[in-house]
Parts: sequence; C-alpha cells; structure tokens
Amino acid sequence: MKHSILAVSFLILHTLAASADVLPAQDRLTMKIGQMIMVGFRGTTLQEAPNLQEDITARNLGGVVLFDYDVPSKSPVRNITSPQQLKKLTDELQKVAKTPLLIAVDQEGGRIARLKTKYGFPESPSAKELGLLNNPDSTYRAALNIAESLQKAGINVNFSPVVDLDSNAENPVIGSLERSYSADPEIVTSQATTTVRALHTKKIIATLKHFPGHGSSATDTHKDFTDITESWNKTELEPYRKLIDHGYTDLVMTAHVYNARLDSVFPATLSKPVVTGLLRNSLGFKGTVISDDMQMKAVSDHYSLETAILQAIDAGVDILLFANNSSYDPGIAQKAISIIHSLVENGAISPARIDSSYQRISTLKQQYVTVSK
Repeated sequence: MKHSILAVSFLILHTLAASADVLPAQDRLTMKIGQMIMVGFRGTTLQEAPNLQEDITARNLGGVVLFDYDVPSKSPVRNITSPQQLKKLTDELQKVAKTPLLIAVDQEGGRIARLKTKYGFPESPSAKELGLLNNPDSTYRAALNIAESLQKAGINVNFSPVVDLDSNAENPVIGSLERSYSADPEIVTSQATTTVRALHTKKIIATLKHFPGHGSSATDTHKDFTDITESWNKTELEPYRKLIDHGYTDLVMTAHVYNARLDSVFPATLSKPVVTGLLRNSLGFKGTVISDDMQMKAVSDHYSLETAILQAIDAGVDILLFANNSSYDPGIAQKAISIIHSLVENGAISPARIDSSYQRISTLKQQYVTVSK
C-alpha cells in the first residue's frame, strides 16, 4: 500500500511537471507561480474555507500552514481541534489539490506546539530542555514522537528545527521561549541533525530556521523592525554550514532580521546578498528556501506587498509564506499570485527565475509528499 501511494504521488507530480510545458503560456505560468505560495486560513473543515478551496483548485496553491489559535480575532479555534478532525481536514485539502500540497505546522516542542495535549496530541519537550540534556537518544525519541503525530495527521512539513543560537536569553521570540537548543553551535548542530533524521523516518520535511540567525535579537520581527547588526556573529551560520555540507536539502526559512554587515538596505528575507550570496553561493544550499511570514510587521510595516514580493523573489526565496495570523486577508494568495504575474509580464522577474523555484519545489515534493487519491 505504501508503495502504491508513493507511486501515485510521483505520477501526479511528474505528470503535472510535464504538462506544464504543453499548457497555454498564461496557464503554465499560473500553475508555477501558485506553487510558490503558502497561506494560512480560517476553518476546521474545507467547507469553512471557500477562498482557500478556490486558491487550491483554480490557482494551484503550493501549500498551507495550520494553526490552533487565531491571533487577529483572539479566537481559540482556527484549524486544529482534535487528531480526528485534523486528519479529516488534511485529507480534504489533498483531495481537491491537483498538485499535492505542502501542509505545514510549527511543532517545535515546548511552548511552540500547534498540536497541543489539550487537543489530544502527545506532549513534547522544548529545544532548550533537549539541548541541556544533550542526549541524542532523548532528542531522537522526542522528534520521532512529533514526526509520528504529524504523519498520522496528514502533515508533511514541520517548521523545525530551530537552529538559532541561544546567544540572548532575553530574546523575546527565541531565548525567552526556550526555542533554541543551546548557545553552543556544536550542540545546536548535533541536536538539529538528530531531529532532522527522526523527521525523515516518517517522511516529514524539516525546516532549518531562522536564517541567517535570530538568536541574538532583542526585538520580535512579528512586531517591529529588528536590527541585529551589532549582536549577530558569524558562528550563527555554523549549524547551517555543517548540515548543508552533510547533504541537507529540505527547507531553510529566512528571518526578517536586518544586518547592515550583510546587506545595508534590506532585511534577510528580501536580501539577495543574504539568500543567494550567503545561503546559496557561500554555504552551497541547493534546496528550497521559504520566507518567514511575509505579513509580519518587520516586513509589512516597511514595504508594500508588491515591493516585498519582488525583493523576496529576487533575493532567491522560492516559497512565500503568508500565515494570515498576524493580520488576516482571505484574498492574499490571489493578490500575491496576481502581483507575481504582473512582475513577470513587465520584466521585473524573469520566467527563468520562476522556473528555478518551481523545479526546486517539485523536487522537494517528489522526494517527500505522499498522498492517496
């Protein structure tokens, strides 16, 4: 059964990749651009999210991200209420998708867990707890438990592990939330390597975050412009360097942090020197780059949607994440896709640039995403 499901997934992806070359140009472009967008949505069933269904069926949406709490409305109900409900939702999403979806969640452990015990999911320790213990077997078991929960729920992407160094214990978004394994890059690398290995046993895509390092920040990119020029250290790159050197090609998530020593104009997500120059060229990363939430205030308060999208794609980002949980816009996927279309049509983004992201995303999906149709 496992092999037949895998064969179906490969057939779907290969057929779509081949058909992209015979579709009318506009349809072909829409299909490829759609794969570059991941969105969050409101609803515990597909029926409750009509905009999302249209994005998936008409715009070939590449992925979704799930939450248990809706921040803009301060509602405790968003996408997750129980294991049974969640599996039904993910099955519904994949059933209407022409191209298998990336279905993502932040399930780091500790305080950052969308699949909580109160909904019927297993408890998991924080990264800091595991880093202090620094026992590979304990870390592997914790990550494997998460991987099993995600696989059962129909989720194929975990926005984990965090490889930020715990260089500022009072960091409001990393250190104070116990999201970092350690201030020691060797411990972070070891813990992250073990976590990725455990996720892979259940065919869960891992995500190293937040590139090029968010651990030293004193402010939160969800809320404001975050400058790490004076606090950042190049040792924060070591976990990325070592995992990439050992063949890591899943996802790397960019941070919206600003570092004038790396780019004097743009924050990392919008920076070509950071994403293409540092991550791809210097560190040799060949996999798929995903942005942090493009609706965070570090980006949305300082750049128009069009400028942010143009800069992120030009920087080398493959998947633009609109979590819809800082602000909520049910039409954000349609807006983003339309903007990218226009940018290609007016020559600001080349078709070849879209093709490169589309190919990386397709390769990732062929490697990991298994669905039964």
